[in-house]
Amino acid sequence: MKHFLILLSIITFISCGSTKVAYDYDEQIDFAQYKTYNFMNDMDSGLSQLDLNRLLDATEAVLQSKGFTKSETPDLLINIIADQYEDVQRNSVGVGIGGGSYGGGVSVGAGFPLGGNKNHQTITLDLVDAQRDILVWQAVSDSNIAVNTNPQDRVSYFTKIANKIFEEFPPEE
Repeated sequence: MKHFLILLSIITFISCGSTKVAYDYDEQIDFAQYKTYNFMNDMDSGLSQLDLNRLLDATEAVLQSKGFTKSETPDLLINIIADQYEDVQRNSVGVGIGGGSYGGGVSVGAGFPLGGNKNHQTITLDLVDAQRDILVWQAVSDSNIAVNTNPQDRVSYFTKIANKIFEEFPPEE
């Protein structure tokens, strides 16, 4: 039983993965030319207004810490698109009891699901060259999200997302 609990703890820890971010960018672009940013006016993020404001505030804090300035005539325009989905867990642990002798036997089996369904959120953040209207950098994050959390936890969540998204920005040349 002790080994089963240790195994269950390890599986639970691994399945509660952190935020994963994939990056893509135009390798022909000199990112040193970009100094200012702003957000697209017609952004349809898919987030509630409260969550969008949290993510915008976190994004601004990260960009300003990297030396960027918000401007009405920006070098980069930022677009945010979010999607939420439920990941149905298909993992289970089977327990069986069996017995028998001389060709006869009885067995009983049961499967117990590991964990429950998890809510995931994918956030795509596009940086568009404002003068040429072309996508120059994109990050797509995927993370577990707790649906029923308090406002402070949501601020913390979106701060973590913004920091993770901009971890590799601007790209090394």
